[in-house]
Order: sequence, then structure tokens, then C-alpha cells
Amino acid sequence: MPMPLEGLRVIDWTIWQQGPVASAMLGDLGAEVIKVESRDGGDPGRGIVAMAGTKSDRPNFYFEANNRNKQSLTLDLKQPEAREIVYKLAAVSDVFVQNFRKGVAGRLGLGYDALRVHNPLLIYANATGYGPEGPESGDPSFDQLGLARSGIMYAAGEPDMPPQPIGGGIADQMGAILLAYGVLAAVIARQRYGIGQVVDASHLGSMSYLQGLSLTSRLINGAAFPRMARARAFNPMWNHYCCADGMWLALGMLQPDRYWVDFSRAIGRPDLIEDPRFATMGARAGNSAACVAIFDEVFASRPRAEWLDILRNGGDFIFTIVNSLNDLAEDPQMLANDYVIDFDHPTHGPTKYVGIPVRLSETPGSVRAPAPEHGQHTELILTELLGYSWDDVSALRSRGVI
Repeated sequence: MPMPLEGLRVIDWTIWQQGPVASAMLGDLGAEVIKVESRDGGDPGRGIVAMAGTKSDRPNFYFEANNRNKQSLTLDLKQPEAREIVYKLAAVSDVFVQNFRKGVAGRLGLGYDALRVHNPLLIYANATGYGPEGPESGDPSFDQLGLARSGIMYAAGEPDMPPQPIGGGIADQMGAILLAYGVLAAVIARQRYGIGQVVDASHLGSMSYLQGLSLTSRLINGAAFPRMARARAFNPMWNHYCCADGMWLALGMLQPDRYWVDFSRAIGRPDLIEDPRFATMGARAGNSAACVAIFDEVFASRPRAEWLDILRNGGDFIFTIVNSLNDLAEDPQMLANDYVIDFDHPTHGPTKYVGIPVRLSETPGSVRAPAPEHGQHTELILTELLGYSWDDVSALRSRGVI
């Protein structure tokens, strides 16, 4: 079957994570993505192996995650002939994605106004730290700063903790997701109204939207969701508990009164049903520390596997296991839904990849190619797509353009 974005060509002039992930998402759904890299080493994400401890016999996990399904074209963009190549690419492409600091693209002649001359319908996507407007719109940002500025460091953890970072490039990833979302909206707008336009997504805006419910509470009610201590959870049936084997279980019963009687029986504590401290949600909230302490003791009496059987057979309860990232990679639900896939890497052989999180029943996306080697497709793009002769390519190489 065709993929939903087949026929869409994307120029990806991005580095690190936020921008590259956005274009990789488009590539996963079938877009042709041409990654423009500098001649002197390319995307600095290629060098992340040294600082991340990647095994020498395995792919660079960072670059693979951010750049699969792409081709690599290397250019010295300080040279006019290299910029001319980008202009020719823009003329036959649909989307241009970049995540350099404000002003960099313009100084190099690669801003929106310069490229739209060659393609008025071009969609020009910017990934930034703090948005396109305001006094800090030109400031640099990385994932850590996106976490800090967005307030999510004060949402993670318990009340007495200092601001808590969250690993894994969450702000970069969220910024990428919303940039790809904006590009898709712009593609539809172009089809409907015949216009190209600029799309902007930032760490700050994306991470704020990720916390939309809590931020809306702050805006409308005057207070965001507070950090909650696990031992004093307002709703003890919306909490997580450690089992006898050190494995954790999470309860997610947002209407606890509906489940209280059956749950008390299932965990072997029918005496709690008539206990006035826990008779209603309000009563349990007022005595939450005592209720959580009882649940802690109960769940610590059996290994998690036994509790899973008990809860599955004891009522219509809402619960799940608490995974570590190591657990997640082997989770049967992850595997059943292709959220983790097997990929035959042409250099490294069988390799596990993160799958595509959105399934389309008739036009699914796919992981078709690994992240490209530096400049791997330069000659192919110049000769087959842009019509350069092999003599032209040789001359460009001798002059250091490519």
C-alpha cells in the first residue's frame, strides 16, 4: 500500500534532535527527506557516540533515532554555488525544516523570503526554543532549557524536591511532534487554499501545551496542579504501590467510590468497607496518609504477578504495571502493536528500533532506511533529482562546494 505522505519532498536543514525528529516523523509516513549537512562533519548528532557510551559494534542510537528514512546531502553553505543547489531543491520540494538560531538562515540566504522566490508554495518550518516573537526569540535553547522554562521540572517529583529534570530529550521530542503537526496542517492548507507559509514550533510552546490541563487550571482557577506526595495521595486509588518483589503497580480509578467495595474485598481487606475513615472519596482524602499506608502494607505482602491475577479476577478495576525504560523495550503490548520493531540494518544487522506510534489502517508508515552516512546521497541527489552532470559534480567537489 502507498504511504500517506508519498510524493511529499522535505528539505531537512536541522541538527541535534528537535528539528531532525520532526522531519523523521514525516519520513516515517512516506515523505522523501533530504538532510542537508555541512561538509565538515555534518550534524553534530553524529558525534554523540563519544559522550553517550554507544557500543562500537552497534549503530549510533541518537543519530538513528532522529534521522532514519533520510538521505544525506553535504554542502558548504557559505559558498554561493551551494546555496544555488538549495534553491534548486526548494523549487522541487514541498517543505523546508530548519532549527538554527534566529537570523542564521537569513544571513546565509536560506530564510523564508529567499526560498519562496523559488517556490511560492513552500512550507517553511522553524523549530525554536522560545517562539518567533519576544525579546528572547533569538536565544539558543536545548532540551534541558525547554524543561526548565516550561515549568515541567516543578511538576515532576514530590513537593519537597528541587526542580526535577526528565531524561530522554522530552522537550526536543515534544517540540518535534508539534512541528510535524504544524507542517501537516500547512500541507492541507496548501491543498485547500493554494498557499505556502511559515510554521513555527518551540520548546516553550510545545511543553506548555503538553501541560495544557494544569496550565489551564492555573489560568482559569488561579492555581496549577500541585505536586503530590505519593504517601499522601488525595485519591489513594490513583497512586502507585510497591509489591513484595520490588515491582510497582499503578492504580488509576478516578471514580474510586464506584470500586471501593469490590476493591477492598479483592485485596483481602473487607474490614475497610465499613471503616468510616474511608467510606467515601472525601473521607479517604481526609485520611489519605492512613489509607495509603494500609495499601502499602497490603501490596507489599505479595509479588506483583499475584496482584495482577487478583485484580484481573476480582472486579472491573483500572490498573497497570509500572515499567522502567528497560522493561518497556520488552513489554508485550509494545511488541504486539509494533511500537518496537525489528529492522535489518544494512551495516549492523538485526536491530531494534522504536516503531511508529500512529497506525493508519490503509496507508501505514514504515521504517525503510537507516540514518544515512555523511553525504551518502550527495551525488545521487545532484544527478538524478537536480540534473547536474557528473562533470558538474566533479567540479563542485574539487571546489569544496560539496
